[in-house]
Amino acid sequence: KECWRAKMASLSVCQPTCGGFSFEYSKRNALLEAEFTKLGSSIPTARKTGTTICGIVFKDGVVLGADTRATEGMVVADKNCSKIHYISSNIYCCGAGTAADTEMTTQLISSNLELHALSTGRLPRVSTANRMLKQMLFRYQGYIGAALVLGGVDCNGPHLYSIYPHGSTDKLPYVTMGSGSLAAMAVFEDRYKQDMEEEEAKQLVRDAIAAGIFNDLGSGSNIDLCVITKGKVDYLRPHDEANKKGVRSGSYKYKRGTTGVLTKAITPLDLEVVEETVQTMDTS
Repeated sequence: KECWRAKMASLSVCQPTCGGFSFEYSKRNALLEAEFTKLGSSIPTARKTGTTICGIVFKDGVVLGADTRATEGMVVADKNCSKIHYISSNIYCCGAGTAADTEMTTQLISSNLELHALSTGRLPRVSTANRMLKQMLFRYQGYIGAALVLGGVDCNGPHLYSIYPHGSTDKLPYVTMGSGSLAAMAVFEDRYKQDMEEEEAKQLVRDAIAAGIFNDLGSGSNIDLCVITKGKVDYLRPHDEANKKGVRSGSYKYKRGTTGVLTKAITPLDLEVVEETVQTMDTS
C-alpha cells in the first residue's frame, strides 16, 4: 500500500506540465447546463452587488467611509443602510458584498472579540480582529460574500486592513473595496499624503466615497464616516448627502379622456355584507 502511494506521488511529481489553455471547466459547465435543461431548471445566475467602502490612516487614527445604497439586482432595496459595523469600542468594520453576510459576520466576530477582551482583561487589538475574520472567511472558501475594510486604534497605534471573501488580507495606509472601489482608489492615489490632519483625512475619504457614488450605479445616497482615535470614536451618520433628490419639472397627472377607452364591460356582483369592521392602522 505504501509502495503504491509512493508510486502515485512520483507519477504526479514527474508528470510534465501541458502547455496552452485548459478547457476542462468549460466542458464540465456544458455538461451541468445540459443536466439542468433536462430537469427543466434554470442555471443559477451570478449575484451582483454594489458598494463603495474605504479607509485611510491619518496622523492620530483611522477614518472609515461608506455609501448607504443597498441593491437587489437593478432595484435599490434600501437607500440608507448602515455599512460601517461595530466590532469593539476601538475597532469598526465596513462591509461590501452580500448585506446579510457582512452583517452576521461582523456581529459574530464582535461577540467573540468581546469574550476575548473579557478573558484577557485588555482592549482588543486590530490584528486579533483581522485574524478572526480572515480565518472564518477562509474556512467557508468564499461562500460567505463579505469583503471588509477593518480599521481601529490599539496599543500599537492605528491599523487598517482589507479582508477579501476568500480570507486573504492586506495591511495598507489606505484601502478601498466594493464595485466603486476603482473610482475611490483613483482619488486616494492622487491626493493621499502621510500624517494627514483629521479634517483633511475626512474630506479625502468623503471625496473618495463621492467618486464611487457618481461613477458606480451600485453605490449611492449618503456618505457615512467613522473617525477612530485613541480613546474616542466619532460615528458621523450621515456625514454628507451626495445625491440629493431633485424636483420634478413636469406633472404626471393626465385629464380624464386623454387615453381612449376601446371597450367597457360592467359585471354586477351579487354580494351580501355579513359583518363589517373598521381597523385603525398603527402609525406610531
